[in-house]
Amino acid sequence: MANNRANEMSDQSRKQVVQDAWRAFASRDPLRIAAAFTEEVEWLAPEGNATALALNGTNHMVGREAVVRFLTEEFPKLFVSNVSVEFKGIYADRDTVILEEHMSATLANGRNYENDYCFIFTLSGDRISFVREYMDTQRGAKCIFG
Repeated sequence: MANNRANEMSDQSRKQVVQDAWRAFASRDPLRIAAAFTEEVEWLAPEGNATALALNGTNHMVGREAVVRFLTEEFPKLFVSNVSVEFKGIYADRDTVILEEHMSATLANGRNYENDYCFIFTLSGDRISFVREYMDTQRGAKCIFG
């Protein structure tokens, strides 16, 4: 049934699902964030990325609870203020949405963070079931660790 709903959605609707998810992330509201994901969602980022290292975390989150915990509890410990996201491009094809963005923030250590990202989302109906995150890992490490 979920795949049928995904096929019935327009590319614009699929893009809207991802844009709405980003607004939910910014709200830091666990219920709004949880609603954006399937229960079995996976989020995969580059191994050894600076965010995961700084937070003693993982690059591969499995399950809605883990993703919500990261976005509401872990992420704000490192990116403490002035978090800003600028979308550079968003593209959709069937159940896949690609988002290019630039993020800036003030880190817990007082440093400025600036990095570019590319996210590939797989949708199951109107929810995100998989996230593949790419970023400039060297730039991220330089911003976070100096």
